[in-house]
Amino acid sequence: MRKLLLALAVVGCSATAVAQNVEIPSKKYSVATNSFWANWFVSAGANFTAAYTSQENNCNVNPFSSDRGTFGFSVAVGKWFTPGIGLRTKFDGIWAKQVNTRTDHHSYKYLNLHEDLMFNLSNLLYGYNEKRVWNFIPYVGIGWARNMTNVNNEVSYNFGLLNNFRVSDRVQIFADLHTAFIDGGFDAAPYDGFAATEKYSMRHYDKLVGLTVGVTYNLGTHTWEKTPDVDALMAMNKEQMDALNASLKEQQDENARLRTLLAQQKSAENVEKVVKEVVNTPLSVFFNINSSRIASRKDLVNVKDLVEYAKANGSKIVVTGYADSKTGSAAYNQQLSQKRADVVANELVKMGVNRDNIEVVAAGGVNNISPYSYNRRVTIQVK
Repeated sequence: MRKLLLALAVVGCSATAVAQNVEIPSKKYSVATNSFWANWFVSAGANFTAAYTSQENNCNVNPFSSDRGTFGFSVAVGKWFTPGIGLRTKFDGIWAKQVNTRTDHHSYKYLNLHEDLMFNLSNLLYGYNEKRVWNFIPYVGIGWARNMTNVNNEVSYNFGLLNNFRVSDRVQIFADLHTAFIDGGFDAAPYDGFAATEKYSMRHYDKLVGLTVGVTYNLGTHTWEKTPDVDALMAMNKEQMDALNASLKEQQDENARLRTLLAQQKSAENVEKVVKEVVNTPLSVFFNINSSRIASRKDLVNVKDLVEYAKANGSKIVVTGYADSKTGSAAYNQQLSQKRADVVANELVKMGVNRDNIEVVAAGGVNNISPYSYNRRVTIQVK
């Protein structure tokens, strides 16, 4: 009689087998709008700048030569209005060179304050991902440049490529490749040899090419909430409800059948036969689509009673993995069903079942249960 009660408990509890923790689907390129004070950041770093001036003659073009290279720093503050578009106010300085000849290349102090429009191509092309390690961000900007040594003010045109590397939720290391185009008279040595048609050529401008390396810190709210995919969510909910209703009806029918059988059986031999039939009813552990991780640990609660029965009677347990044949290729589903079966077999071992008493079967992709999402499972049955 004790075995009979245990078997009934196994069958009665298995009605909860389809209760799953479902991951909410979201749209790849859509996020919820944040407030104005969200997604701000500050940056600071050291920069190396090489000057290419409008008047130079027969000079070494190597940017790392002493003719051109200077060191300085930069600071910036900015905001992302969407995961793909942002604005940044940046200060660059403080040393540059007036390059005239190989022997005439003296330094002067300057500052370049500019506003940049940034485009995070990583998010624009591949969708927002807060855990992405590298973000690829080109930008364009316009600003005010001042030669503090010679008191000269000009408009600066700025272009660059910002590379952000994630360290933590709030901290990033960046490498900013940048260039600034400023009127040829900015360094106080204008180029006078060009014709009128050359006024807007590259030769006309003083150019500052550099690399800044530093740290960015995200202020306040710095992530975006992905927009739920309502259509996919509604389809998933219907799918899960269909599976739940199908499972409940199946268990209700089985319980009714068992009550009828128990009412008809009188002898201990017949009772034992019913017990064996009950415990041979397979239990299911469910998985989400394309996953070999158990969707709900609650499924294993029902398995424990069956495990105790198998251990008490020295029975073998057959673990069979399945995948949904409507999703993925046959080869992929075969591998997925094997992974799912192995995961459940490992759980049985943790419960005290000898590995030699577990038979693992990978059934591949199937579509023999309706709704089809119900096929993403592993069955456990006493042999």
